[in-house]
Amino acid sequence: MTALGFLYPGHSAEDDYPRIEQLLGSDVRLDLVHTDIGEDAHRVDALREMGSAERLGAGMERLWLAGAETVVWACTSGGFVHGWEGAQEQVRTLARLAGMPASSTSFAFVRAAREIGVRRVAVGATYPDDIAALFADFLRAGGLEVAGMRSSGIVTAAEVGTWGEEDVLTLARAADAGDAEAVLLPDTALHTAACLPLLEKALSKPVLTANQVSVWEGLRLAGRRVNAPVLGTLFTREPIVQV
Repeated sequence: MTALGFLYPGHSAEDDYPRIEQLLGSDVRLDLVHTDIGEDAHRVDALREMGSAERLGAGMERLWLAGAETVVWACTSGGFVHGWEGAQEQVRTLARLAGMPASSTSFAFVRAAREIGVRRVAVGATYPDDIAALFADFLRAGGLEVAGMRSSGIVTAAEVGTWGEEDVLTLARAADAGDAEAVLLPDTALHTAACLPLLEKALSKPVLTANQVSVWEGLRLAGRRVNAPVLGTLFTREPIVQV
């Protein structure tokens, strides 16, 4: 059994994780610990505080007790809002606090894009324009090209968590740029686990979503690959044979 740990702020789309665990259909367990969200606001100061070492460290004991082998900070905006170097320092701090391999959803997007062989992407962000622009800057720092950006101007994760499948599809379609090789939906407060095949079929290209890439990143840290096409192109690679 491979146990993956996730620090998830507040309560919005956390039910994506048990759904993904079920869809993986293998010996993988996803252990999720809710961190204190503080102020629920897609605003730079609030997001930096949300991902502070104190807030992240407070959830570690529960992950240790659960037997987690890796940990991912499952809050995209709470990572990239620090910039590339600041987000790297955040992950290094998390690894020291956890005593295990660590990463964040922000870096997961860059690595997942590389994994499926795409460089030019379009972004459908629920965030206000200024926060969405910071995500685009982060992707560029990671070597990706941003072909298009659509932001929805939503301030709170709570509101994002109320979105249904049709809302997600509308955002993805609006964000898509004809020359983009993939579409990225960066908010972990957005429910996407159940609609990945629909999204990819509608757009005729890979779609990377926050909770999807977070789980993939946890598996990567653990040296695992799981073939689960229902979770999109990212999960169609052959699994590594465990010896």
